[in-house]
Amino acid sequence: MARGGGEHGQGSRRVRAQEVEECASAALGTRIDCPTSLSAIRGGKFVLRVEDTDLERSTKKSEEAVLSDLSWLGLDWDEGPDIGGDFGPYRQSERNALYKEHAQKLMESGAVYRCFCSNEELEKMKETANRMKIPPVYMGKWATASDAEVQQELEKGTPYTYRFRVPKDGSLKINDLIRGEVSWNLNTLGDFVIMRSNGQPVYNFCVTVDDATMRISHVIRAEEHLPNTLRQALIYKALGFAMPLFAHVSLILAPDKSKLSKRHGATSVGQYKEMGYLPQAMVNYLALLGWGDGTENEFFTIDDLVEKFTINRVNKSGAVFDATKLKWMNGQHLRSLPSDLLIKDFEDRWRSTGILLESESDFAKEAAELLKEGIDLITDADAALCKLLSYPLHDTLSSDEAKSVVEDKLSEVASGLISAYDSGELGQALAEGHDGWKKWVKSFGKTHKRKGKSLFMPLRVLLTGKLHGPAMDSTVILVHKASTSGAVAPQSGFVSLDERFKILKEVDWESLQKQQESPVESAVPAAS
Repeated sequence: MARGGGEHGQGSRRVRAQEVEECASAALGTRIDCPTSLSAIRGGKFVLRVEDTDLERSTKKSEEAVLSDLSWLGLDWDEGPDIGGDFGPYRQSERNALYKEHAQKLMESGAVYRCFCSNEELEKMKETANRMKIPPVYMGKWATASDAEVQQELEKGTPYTYRFRVPKDGSLKINDLIRGEVSWNLNTLGDFVIMRSNGQPVYNFCVTVDDATMRISHVIRAEEHLPNTLRQALIYKALGFAMPLFAHVSLILAPDKSKLSKRHGATSVGQYKEMGYLPQAMVNYLALLGWGDGTENEFFTIDDLVEKFTINRVNKSGAVFDATKLKWMNGQHLRSLPSDLLIKDFEDRWRSTGILLESESDFAKEAAELLKEGIDLITDADAALCKLLSYPLHDTLSSDEAKSVVEDKLSEVASGLISAYDSGELGQALAEGHDGWKKWVKSFGKTHKRKGKSLFMPLRVLLTGKLHGPAMDSTVILVHKASTSGAVAPQSGFVSLDERFKILKEVDWESLQKQQESPVESAVPAAS
């Protein structure tokens, strides 16, 4: 919700926070109806209210989880249950006295009445409506019951609800900021309950009283709440309150165009956090679900969204949640982090998962720089580094893709490479870094009369054990550093240069050639 500070339509600027909230709370039992801190752009206030009228599902733990998720996303509120404000309390469970006060006002004005119908009677009304193929509206007698009839039930102690008296004819319309004019025929609604027999107020009554007494100017929420707006509008009118401006955004849809649900993957913001997503990427992606700034740009910081967001560019149609696109966008935000922060995140991750024995090493810094282009989630950094440190020569040489490389006299290149390593020539070049490597490769290629792909593909296969990967010079230099620095843990699957050349020396090239012609058992010993 937003309390506006300007003209109507200008008090709240927001991204798809309703969907953020729904992801955060769908499985948690606490619903929080809130726009975002973007409401501040026109001098408004971002108000966070915990709507915990569902006593069974609403727990302190679920509330804390949702507030934590929203804080992680950077959706900072100006008023709420944790920080207070001038219009508290900010939990509906703490506002019962206020609801009862306004329910009594409606009773005194005749806008509501006591309904003593039992559950069995109400069920029969539904069955009758189904048979008659009409809307299941209330058909009981208590809307027109005499004072004597009511008093008789009160004296017997019969449980009752407070039921709102809906006009039988006419229509009601609102001007939705996204959907334009929306209208309903009142004869399809029927009298509805605002207070249960246990004295607990229902959702539609609570939010109406809350929005009015908290001076909410803008309510921006999912389109599935449109039917609730009819009931709320009637209550506003009966209590003499001015209605806030409503904007009903489209639901987020699954790839099959159904409503996004648990079966489609993660159901809370906290789960996305655990999966390695960045909060700024989540907000960026959710903002683009049904909104755009009119350009081809898809990369926005929160400050960008504050500046550019306008409610009139929100689409009416539902947007499909694309997990692949979200992951790609996370990668864009990850790589846009300041270099020192990105490196630290990678180092901390590798240290915490036991891949590195020490952090802040030159090895870790160079590994982060080398691998970042292929990593979209920080949690993917583990697999990326382990893959870099591995040496699957066995599988590579036995593959169909490597056949042309093997047939291009790979054994001769291997022989020359082994000689260069045994003599210390290659090790010295790698110790000198990129300049040393460049000089050595040029000399090695000249000696073996190879250049370009015919030189670099065999070297990549023999030194890394792979046909593809990050820049070969950086990869091999990094493997050399890992071999000499002691930064890498044994359980990382790291194969040192010494171990690689030991494996390389044991390759039976003649058998390998035959295997390529007629596949049999591998001629390449596996890394131990």
